[in-house]
Amino acid sequence: MQTLSHSTEEKSGSCSHVRPQEIYLKMLLILLGVLILHLIILILLIVSTAASSWSVGGDRTTDLWYSCMTSNGGYHCTPASNEDWIQAVQALMILSLLFCFFSLIAFLYQLFRLVKGGRFFFTAIFQILASLFVMCGAIIYTVMSPDSPNIHFGYAYVLAWVAFPLCLISGLIYIVLRKKE
Repeated sequence: MQTLSHSTEEKSGSCSHVRPQEIYLKMLLILLGVLILHLIILILLIVSTAASSWSVGGDRTTDLWYSCMTSNGGYHCTPASNEDWIQAVQALMILSLLFCFFSLIAFLYQLFRLVKGGRFFFTAIFQILASLFVMCGAIIYTVMSPDSPNIHFGYAYVLAWVAFPLCLISGLIYIVLRKKE
């Protein structure tokens, strides 16, 4: 009986010991995952800001910059309206793109310069602000875009909404993430 309890203690004691290489590998995989998520978000924001299909209907597509129409075999584009709401959406999407890019630069800088045990608060703030900007831009576009039975929201609009929660989650991950040596 005594031998059985002794072997159980040995097994449980050996399971709690984790080698430094395993910790290093896990941390490296977490950092790589966070970096890939950040790059995906940045690509989503670039595509949603630059793509020409926030609203699609029949032979017409509208984005933040141009309203294009297919007629007589040609593709004719005119600049987007000068209304205040579309300019606000343009500004918010550009701000979200810039803040996401700056948070990536801040993450890479903090990755090499942050002290052991430090958190990525600066990166997190920029990423959360980027998520708020994209959310506000998408909400304004949703509320203010003209209603028409033939027009529906396009893929660039959907990508903006997909980028919002991913950006927010990424910012929250940066708050929790600690640098380990």
